[in-house]
Amino acid sequence: MDQPAKNRYENLTRQVSAIGAVKRGMARSLPADCPPGTAGVLALVHRHGDLRIGRISELMGVDMSVSSRHVAHAVERGWVERLPDPDDRRSRILRLTPAGGDKLTELDRRLTAMLAEKLADWSDDDIELLTSLLTRFRDAFGDCRAHHA
Repeated sequence: MDQPAKNRYENLTRQVSAIGAVKRGMARSLPADCPPGTAGVLALVHRHGDLRIGRISELMGVDMSVSSRHVAHAVERGWVERLPDPDDRRSRILRLTPAGGDKLTELDRRLTAMLAEKLADWSDDDIELLTSLLTRFRDAFGDCRAHHA
């Protein structure tokens, strides 16, 4: 790899690493009763429909003990319900409840408002370009995290 290409990728690596600060800022806009892991569970069950906890762990890219805590938090608040799995009575299927749908709507509203505030001085074209490039960037990694939310 020539030096200009190496520098480009080193700069990109630094910027991708700095995205953690953006994610933490977005997490701060979530309500106290719904931390990011729980919000992730709600989004996954909404996007994919009924899921087993093992699949949620795969989609989140975390250990089953971590996803179990997030699921338990969502179940305790009535946002997700555990139902018998018709294919395996020993397992449970997780389903978004109407209250969970309402919470997800609230989370979307909060995150959208936060982004609108932070990017108020950006042009529509810049926002569309960023969205397009982030989508392309994520797609370049294929199915590495099973299309994590």
